[in-house]
Amino acid sequence: MAGTINGLGMTSLQIGGVADHVHIFAGFSPQQCLSDLVREIKKSSSTWMQTRQPGFRWQTGYAAFAVSQSDTAAVSAYIRNQEEHHRQVDSRQELLDLLRGCGIEPDPRFFA
Repeated sequence: MAGTINGLGMTSLQIGGVADHVHIFAGFSPQQCLSDLVREIKKSSSTWMQTRQPGFRWQTGYAAFAVSQSDTAAVSAYIRNQEEHHRQVDSRQELLDLLRGCGIEPDPRFFA
């Protein structure tokens, strides 16, 4: 994933996750399209995963959030500690709460 991000001229800052999701912290310019980035990451990582776990598929949706420069260390630490964090906090509910906290009503197609 980092290679794909860097190959697209962006900066991979932190990548990590658990069995059911991944967090990617990356820097990119406003001229770059987020949906193109996600498509390319999913495409390249799916190809790689198919050699290790046949039948692997990404979910259809994704969530993306902007981060203040002053929060970069905290976001990196959050991503590094995903496994421990999600022993205590349900990832689905955490995302729902985060979206609602940002004033975004979650799309039920992705939370069925």
